[in-house]
Amino acid sequence: MKESYRKLLFINLVILICNFEIKAQDQNQTGAWYMYFYNHQFSESQFGIQGDVQYRNWNIIGDLEQLLLRSGVTYKPKKADILFTLGYAYILSGALGDSDATTFENRIYQEALLPLKVGGRVYLINRFRYEQRFVDEQDFRTRYRYNLFINIPVNNKEFTKGTFYTALYNEIFINGQKDIGDGRNVEFFDRNRTYLGAGYVLNSKIKFQFGWMNQVTNSQGKGQLQFSMHHKF
Repeated sequence: MKESYRKLLFINLVILICNFEIKAQDQNQTGAWYMYFYNHQFSESQFGIQGDVQYRNWNIIGDLEQLLLRSGVTYKPKKADILFTLGYAYILSGALGDSDATTFENRIYQEALLPLKVGGRVYLINRFRYEQRFVDEQDFRTRYRYNLFINIPVNNKEFTKGTFYTALYNEIFINGQKDIGDGRNVEFFDRNRTYLGAGYVLNSKIKFQFGWMNQVTNSQGKGQLQFSMHHKF
């Protein structure tokens, strides 16, 4: 009975996400992000690697919004539950619609991940990220990001094989400066992303996740479907 109840909650969450997506389409065309995340801890070492590949579309598929390639070296202190990363990202951005125009960005970033378990089954991750951005035809820029991830297993207390889970996060972006060159300015507030999703643990190395994210900037808000694979190797 308890197992059926948990599965019902998971199904209702998926339906809720789809309803959010339909409402977003009423206001603006919904985009889609297809993402692969990876991480690896070197054997008997405090160092590792992590990164992601993201293919983002203005629509469901076919109209490139961004191609993001990101990877970094990680370091985990022996006596602290925290993970540090120093990394690099390349971002190719496309224009909305039929235009083939693109711009690019090179980015260096540093981040810290702090996990925390609350109660029996609520898993939190605090992520702090600082970016140094070299954007095409703009002056050097920096940006601060904070993300709170909340993951809750549904049919198990931990993320073991066969576990369904809910995934939520909220991330805020703050620009380090307003002047970006040639008399152009941006606001200190860059954007905010709020996400609601559902996931499934295939095994100890692979998880899949599907969800809906609403991104709000100073000029617009837009819904994004997100499909992701999370891989430990």
